[in-house]
Amino acid sequence: MPHTMDIIFTDGNRKTILMDSISYVTADNRDDIIITGSHGGTSSAGYAIDAHVSAAFFNDAGVGKNGAGIKGLEMLCDHNIIAVAVSHESAEIANAKDTYKNGIISQVNVCAAHAGIVINSRVADCVTILRTYLKK
Repeated sequence: MPHTMDIIFTDGNRKTILMDSISYVTADNRDDIIITGSHGGTSSAGYAIDAHVSAAFFNDAGVGKNGAGIKGLEMLCDHNIIAVAVSHESAEIANAKDTYKNGIISQVNVCAAHAGIVINSRVADCVTILRTYLKK
């Protein structure tokens, strides 16, 4: 099935991209900021790790049993990737545009916290913070 990726910002070689599924990332997304509608589980984290993205936004998918919906966030920090999840009540799962427009951060990994991302922030505000933070 064809998919589209919407580039919403370009900062030098780094892009901020909306993609409904993290599975769409490729090596061309190295160092990019990716906003997805995917859950933040370990399988999703694997895609972001393989692509070497700088930051990834996920849906917490209700967190789930044993934290399965967000288990990948700390795994991503082990690879120096900033990762957060938005509340499933704030943004539709599998809808990156809704995540960007309406998402409210419910979970952050340690790397995100170091970048200044805090719970209850709006995704758009976090993107602004990251675009500056990642220029350093």
